[in-house]
Amino acid sequence: MPRVRMDKWLWAARFFKTRSLATRACELGRVESNGQGAKAAREVRVGDLLKVKNEGGEFHVEVLTLSEMRGPAAVAQTLYRETEASRELRLKLAEERKAMPHYEASREGKPSKRDRREIDRLRRRG
Repeated sequence: MPRVRMDKWLWAARFFKTRSLATRACELGRVESNGQGAKAAREVRVGDLLKVKNEGGEFHVEVLTLSEMRGPAAVAQTLYRETEASRELRLKLAEERKAMPHYEASREGKPSKRDRREIDRLRRRG
């Protein structure tokens, strides 16, 4: 049976864009294997239950096959099976984020003429 490091498997399964990001996530405690914190050099085994936190959300997955090579996304998804509870929670959180109002980012630099008029109007009321 081949041996695969945790960071290589996470990279091959496309949880992280680079292997160094996968290593960093392990160092920061964002990856757990069977309920314990996982180091980047730890070996992944078929049947391991992993909890992975990344910018896409929190994934609870079972390792189905091992791979050191990064391939297409369709192939990467065959390396693991996500639990139903995990998938439902991620989709629910994504819907909540979409429902939240988006605010315009604050402008950089000095106020425009329109902004100055708005500021003056607010100051006169107070």
